[in-house]
Amino acid sequence: MITGVIFDIKRYALHDGPGIRTTVFLKGCPLRCVWCHNPEGQSPCQELLVRPERCLEECDLCLQTCPETAVSKTGNIIRVDRRKCRVCGTCAAGCPAEALAIVGRRVTVDEVIEDIERDDPFYRQSGGGATFSGGEPLMQADFLSGLLDACRSRGIHTAVDTSGYVPWPSLDGIREKVDLFLYDLKMMDDDRHREWTGVSNAVILENLKRLVRVGSRVVARLPLIKGINDGPDHVEAAAAWLSALGGIERVDLLSYHALGGDKAVRLSRPGPSDDFLPPSQRDLERIKKRIQTFGLDVRLGG
Repeated sequence: MITGVIFDIKRYALHDGPGIRTTVFLKGCPLRCVWCHNPEGQSPCQELLVRPERCLEECDLCLQTCPETAVSKTGNIIRVDRRKCRVCGTCAAGCPAEALAIVGRRVTVDEVIEDIERDDPFYRQSGGGATFSGGEPLMQADFLSGLLDACRSRGIHTAVDTSGYVPWPSLDGIREKVDLFLYDLKMMDDDRHREWTGVSNAVILENLKRLVRVGSRVVARLPLIKGINDGPDHVEAAAAWLSALGGIERVDLLSYHALGGDKAVRLSRPGPSDDFLPPSQRDLERIKKRIQTFGLDVRLGG
Protein backbone atom coordinates (compact mmCIF):
# COMPACT_ATOMS: atom_id res chain seq x y z
CA MET A 1 0.00 0.00 0.00
CA ILE A 2 1.41 3.37 -1.06
CA THR A 3 1.49 6.00 1.66
CA GLY A 4 2.74 9.55 1.87
CA VAL A 5 3.25 12.39 4.33
CA ILE A 6 0.98 15.44 4.14
CA PHE A 7 0.81 18.50 6.37
CA ASP A 8 -2.56 19.98 5.49
CA ILE A 9 -5.75 19.57 3.47
CA LYS A 10 -7.51 22.83 2.64
CA ARG A 11 -11.12 22.60 1.51
CA TYR A 12 -12.99 25.25 -0.49
CA ALA A 13 -9.72 26.62 -1.89
CA LEU A 14 -10.30 29.32 -4.51
CA HIS A 15 -6.74 30.24 -5.54
CA ASP A 16 -5.18 26.89 -6.41
CA GLY A 17 -6.67 26.31 -9.83
CA PRO A 18 -10.11 26.70 -11.42
CA GLY A 19 -13.33 26.51 -9.43
CA ILE A 20 -13.75 25.33 -5.85
CA ARG A 21 -10.95 22.96 -4.94
CA THR A 22 -9.51 20.77 -2.23
CA THR A 23 -5.79 21.39 -1.90
CA VAL A 24 -3.60 18.65 -0.45
CA PHE A 25 -0.19 19.76 0.83
CA LEU A 26 2.54 17.11 0.56
CA LYS A 27 5.60 17.39 2.78
CA GLY A 28 9.14 17.84 1.45
CA CYS A 29 10.74 20.40 -0.87
CA PRO A 30 14.21 20.60 -2.50
CA LEU A 31 14.15 24.42 -2.53
CA ARG A 32 14.88 26.71 0.39
CA CYS A 33 13.22 29.92 -0.73
CA VAL A 34 14.08 32.66 1.74
CA TRP A 35 10.48 33.94 1.57
CA CYS A 36 8.83 30.50 1.86
CA HIS A 37 5.24 30.79 3.13
CA ASN A 38 4.99 27.07 3.91
CA PRO A 39 8.20 26.32 5.86
CA GLU A 40 6.46 23.34 7.46
CA GLY A 41 6.46 21.80 3.99
CA GLN A 42 10.22 21.89 3.50
CA SER A 43 11.25 18.86 5.52
CA PRO A 44 9.88 15.50 4.33
CA CYS A 45 9.65 14.35 7.97
CA GLN A 46 7.19 15.05 10.74
CA GLU A 47 8.09 18.07 12.89
CA LEU A 48 7.11 19.50 16.26
CA LEU A 49 5.40 22.91 16.11
CA VAL A 50 5.28 25.18 19.17
CA ARG A 51 2.38 27.61 19.71
CA PRO A 52 3.33 29.48 22.93
CA GLU A 53 0.24 31.72 22.89
CA ARG A 54 -1.85 28.63 23.69
CA CYS A 55 0.33 27.44 26.55
CA LEU A 56 -1.18 27.26 30.04
CA GLU A 57 1.38 28.77 32.39
CA GLU A 58 0.50 26.49 35.32
CA CYS A 59 0.66 23.30 33.21
CA ASP A 60 3.86 21.25 32.91
CA LEU A 61 2.59 18.01 31.33
CA CYS A 62 4.93 18.38 28.39
CA LEU A 63 7.92 18.41 30.75
CA GLN A 64 6.63 15.35 32.58
CA THR A 65 5.84 13.29 29.50
CA CYS A 66 8.76 14.00 27.13
CA PRO A 67 10.88 10.80 27.20
CA GLU A 68 13.97 12.66 25.95
CA THR A 69 13.70 15.65 28.34
CA ALA A 70 13.80 17.82 25.21
CA VAL A 71 11.15 20.27 26.44
CA SER A 72 11.77 23.08 28.92
CA LYS A 73 9.56 25.91 30.01
CA THR A 74 9.66 29.31 31.69
CA GLY A 75 6.20 30.66 32.40
CA ASN A 76 4.38 29.95 29.18
CA ILE A 77 7.53 30.10 27.05
CA ILE A 78 8.17 26.60 25.73
CA ARG A 79 11.58 25.65 24.40
CA VAL A 80 12.38 22.47 22.50
CA ASP A 81 15.91 21.10 22.18
CA ARG A 82 15.69 19.95 18.57
CA ARG A 83 18.87 17.89 18.98
CA LYS A 84 17.17 15.71 21.58
CA CYS A 85 13.62 15.69 20.20
CA ARG A 86 12.69 12.50 18.28
CA VAL A 87 9.30 13.93 17.26
CA CYS A 88 7.58 11.04 19.01
CA GLY A 89 4.51 13.19 19.65
CA THR A 90 4.13 12.31 23.32
CA CYS A 91 4.22 15.93 24.48
CA ALA A 92 1.76 17.04 21.80
CA ALA A 93 -0.65 14.19 22.55
CA GLY A 94 -0.78 15.17 26.22
CA CYS A 95 -0.99 18.95 25.79
CA PRO A 96 -4.50 20.07 26.84
CA ALA A 97 -4.15 23.46 25.10
CA GLU A 98 -2.58 22.11 21.88
CA ALA A 99 0.40 24.41 22.38
CA LEU A 100 2.51 21.61 20.91
CA ALA A 101 1.51 19.91 17.69
CA ILE A 102 2.98 17.46 15.22
CA VAL A 103 3.13 18.78 11.67
CA GLY A 104 2.83 16.05 9.09
CA ARG A 105 0.97 12.76 9.10
CA ARG A 106 1.40 9.59 7.12
CA VAL A 107 -1.70 8.70 5.16
CA THR A 108 -2.86 6.31 2.46
CA VAL A 109 -4.21 7.29 -0.93
CA ASP A 110 -7.67 6.09 0.12
CA GLU A 111 -7.66 8.30 3.23
CA VAL A 112 -6.85 11.41 1.19
CA ILE A 113 -9.36 10.58 -1.54
CA GLU A 114 -12.06 10.16 1.09
CA ASP A 115 -11.49 13.78 2.11
CA ILE A 116 -11.37 14.98 -1.49
CA GLU A 117 -14.60 13.21 -2.47
CA ARG A 118 -16.61 14.97 0.24
CA ASP A 119 -16.81 18.10 -1.89
CA ASP A 120 -17.39 16.45 -5.24
CA PRO A 121 -20.73 18.27 -5.78
CA PHE A 122 -18.90 21.62 -5.48
CA TYR A 123 -16.32 20.51 -8.05
CA ARG A 124 -19.08 19.59 -10.49
CA GLN A 125 -20.91 22.89 -10.05
CA SER A 126 -17.84 25.15 -10.19
CA GLY A 127 -15.47 23.31 -12.52
CA GLY A 128 -13.14 22.66 -9.57
CA GLY A 129 -11.29 19.62 -8.34
CA ALA A 130 -8.22 18.57 -6.37
CA THR A 131 -4.89 20.40 -6.29
CA PHE A 132 -1.69 18.80 -5.02
CA SER A 133 0.78 21.27 -3.57
CA GLY A 134 3.49 21.38 -0.95
CA GLY A 135 6.32 21.60 -0.38
CA GLU A 136 7.06 19.99 -3.70
CA PRO A 137 4.50 17.24 -4.35
CA LEU A 138 6.79 15.46 -6.83
CA MET A 139 9.22 14.67 -4.02
CA GLN A 140 6.65 11.94 -3.25
CA ALA A 141 6.18 10.94 -6.88
CA ASP A 142 4.72 7.46 -6.30
CA PHE A 143 2.23 8.73 -3.73
CA LEU A 144 1.27 11.64 -5.97
CA SER A 145 0.79 9.29 -8.91
CA GLY A 146 -1.54 7.15 -6.81
CA LEU A 147 -3.58 10.19 -5.80
CA LEU A 148 -3.86 11.32 -9.42
CA ASP A 149 -4.96 7.85 -10.53
CA ALA A 150 -7.64 7.79 -7.84
CA CYS A 151 -8.95 11.23 -8.86
CA ARG A 152 -8.93 10.30 -12.52
CA SER A 153 -10.94 7.14 -11.89
CA ARG A 154 -13.56 9.29 -10.15
CA GLY A 155 -13.65 12.01 -12.81
CA ILE A 156 -12.15 14.64 -10.49
CA HIS A 157 -10.15 17.43 -12.17
CA THR A 158 -6.51 17.52 -11.02
CA ALA A 159 -3.93 20.28 -10.73
CA VAL A 160 -0.32 19.99 -9.56
CA ASP A 161 1.42 23.02 -8.06
CA THR A 162 5.14 22.49 -8.67
CA SER A 163 8.48 24.27 -8.56
CA GLY A 164 9.58 22.14 -11.50
CA TYR A 165 12.83 21.28 -9.72
CA VAL A 166 12.55 17.53 -10.19
CA PRO A 167 14.04 14.96 -12.61
CA TRP A 168 12.15 14.98 -15.91
CA PRO A 169 11.14 11.29 -15.57
CA SER A 170 9.16 12.27 -12.45
CA LEU A 171 7.17 14.84 -14.40
CA ASP A 172 6.91 12.65 -17.46
CA GLY A 173 5.52 9.84 -15.33
CA ILE A 174 2.52 11.86 -14.15
CA ARG A 175 1.87 14.46 -16.87
CA GLU A 176 -0.86 12.45 -18.63
CA LYS A 177 -2.72 12.18 -15.31
CA VAL A 178 -2.64 15.94 -14.64
CA ASP A 179 -5.27 18.27 -16.06
CA LEU A 180 -3.36 21.45 -15.17
CA PHE A 181 0.12 22.32 -13.96
CA LEU A 182 0.60 25.41 -11.78
CA TYR A 183 4.27 26.09 -12.45
CA ASP A 184 6.34 28.54 -10.38
CA LEU A 185 8.97 30.81 -11.91
CA LYS A 186 10.75 32.52 -9.04
CA MET A 187 13.84 34.02 -10.71
CA MET A 188 15.02 34.04 -14.33
CA ASP A 189 18.64 34.85 -13.51
CA ASP A 190 20.35 31.64 -12.44
CA ASP A 191 22.78 33.25 -9.99
CA ARG A 192 19.98 35.10 -8.24
CA HIS A 193 17.86 31.95 -8.26
CA ARG A 194 20.65 30.10 -6.45
CA GLU A 195 21.03 32.98 -4.00
CA TRP A 196 17.36 33.14 -3.01
CA THR A 197 16.20 29.52 -3.40
CA GLY A 198 19.37 27.48 -2.94
CA VAL A 199 19.19 25.75 -6.34
CA SER A 200 19.77 26.47 -10.03
CA ASN A 201 16.82 27.23 -12.29
CA ALA A 202 18.23 25.32 -15.28
CA VAL A 203 16.22 22.15 -14.59
CA ILE A 204 13.10 24.21 -13.86
CA LEU A 205 13.22 26.01 -17.21
CA GLU A 206 14.06 22.87 -19.16
CA ASN A 207 11.21 20.92 -17.58
CA LEU A 208 8.77 23.71 -18.39
CA LYS A 209 9.89 23.63 -22.03
CA ARG A 210 9.32 19.89 -22.13
CA LEU A 211 5.88 20.09 -20.54
CA VAL A 212 4.74 22.64 -23.10
CA ARG A 213 6.21 20.65 -26.00
CA VAL A 214 4.26 17.53 -25.04
CA GLY A 215 1.02 19.52 -24.81
CA SER A 216 0.45 19.77 -21.05
CA ARG A 217 -1.78 22.60 -19.85
CA VAL A 218 0.36 25.02 -17.84
CA VAL A 219 -0.31 28.19 -15.87
CA ALA A 220 2.95 29.98 -15.04
CA ARG A 221 2.99 31.56 -11.60
CA LEU A 222 5.28 34.42 -10.64
CA PRO A 223 5.55 34.93 -6.86
CA LEU A 224 6.58 38.58 -6.40
CA ILE A 225 8.48 40.09 -3.46
CA LYS A 226 9.04 43.84 -3.43
CA GLY A 227 12.63 44.76 -4.29
CA ILE A 228 13.62 41.11 -4.83
CA ASN A 229 11.99 39.91 -8.03
CA ASP A 230 9.39 42.52 -8.98
CA GLY A 231 11.77 44.68 -11.00
CA PRO A 232 11.85 44.94 -14.80
CA ASP A 233 14.92 42.69 -15.05
CA HIS A 234 13.03 39.64 -13.79
CA VAL A 235 9.55 40.56 -14.98
CA GLU A 236 10.53 41.33 -18.57
CA ALA A 237 12.92 38.37 -18.78
CA ALA A 238 10.16 36.03 -17.60
CA ALA A 239 7.59 37.56 -19.95
CA ALA A 240 9.91 37.40 -22.96
CA TRP A 241 10.90 33.81 -22.19
CA LEU A 242 7.32 32.62 -21.69
CA SER A 243 6.13 34.45 -24.79
CA ALA A 244 8.85 32.86 -26.92
CA LEU A 245 8.10 29.47 -25.42
CA GLY A 246 4.43 29.63 -26.41
CA GLY A 247 1.76 27.27 -25.13
CA ILE A 248 1.39 28.90 -21.70
CA GLU A 249 -2.28 29.15 -20.79
CA ARG A 250 -1.92 32.13 -18.46
CA VAL A 251 0.46 33.96 -16.14
CA ASP A 252 -0.62 34.43 -12.52
CA LEU A 253 1.04 37.12 -10.39
CA LEU A 254 1.22 36.03 -6.75
CA SER A 255 1.91 38.74 -4.19
CA TYR A 256 4.16 37.89 -1.24
CA HIS A 257 2.58 37.44 2.16
CA ALA A 258 4.36 37.06 5.47
CA LEU A 259 2.52 34.04 6.90
CA GLY A 260 5.62 31.86 6.68
CA GLY A 261 7.62 33.93 9.16
CA ASP A 262 5.53 33.03 12.17
CA LYS A 263 5.44 29.35 11.21
CA ALA A 264 9.22 29.25 10.79
CA VAL A 265 9.73 30.61 14.30
CA ARG A 266 7.37 27.95 15.67
CA LEU A 267 9.61 25.34 14.04
CA SER A 268 12.76 26.93 15.53
CA ARG A 269 13.95 28.12 12.14
CA PRO A 270 14.94 31.57 10.95
CA GLY A 271 12.03 33.23 9.18
CA PRO A 272 12.06 35.65 6.26
CA SER A 273 13.26 39.18 6.87
CA ASP A 274 10.77 41.76 8.12
CA ASP A 275 12.00 43.83 5.18
CA PHE A 276 10.20 41.47 2.77
CA LEU A 277 7.06 43.17 1.54
CA PRO A 278 4.43 42.59 -1.13
CA PRO A 279 4.45 44.84 -4.19
CA SER A 280 1.86 47.59 -4.03
CA GLN A 281 -1.39 47.20 -5.93
CA ARG A 282 -0.18 49.91 -8.29
CA ASP A 283 3.03 47.99 -8.95
CA LEU A 284 1.11 44.77 -9.56
CA GLU A 285 -1.09 46.51 -12.11
CA ARG A 286 1.99 47.95 -13.79
CA ILE A 287 3.63 44.52 -13.94
CA LYS A 288 0.45 42.98 -15.29
CA LYS A 289 0.22 45.53 -18.10
CA ARG A 290 3.88 45.11 -19.00
CA ILE A 291 3.60 41.32 -19.27
CA GLN A 292 0.45 41.68 -21.35
CA THR A 293 2.47 43.57 -23.98
CA PHE A 294 4.24 40.27 -24.67
CA GLY A 295 0.93 38.76 -25.78
CA LEU A 296 0.34 36.81 -22.56
CA ASP A 297 -2.90 36.46 -20.60
CA VAL A 298 -2.21 37.72 -17.07
CA ARG A 299 -4.17 37.54 -13.85
CA LEU A 300 -3.55 38.94 -10.39
CA GLY A 301 -3.71 36.12 -7.86
CA GLY A 302 -3.90 32.36 -8.33
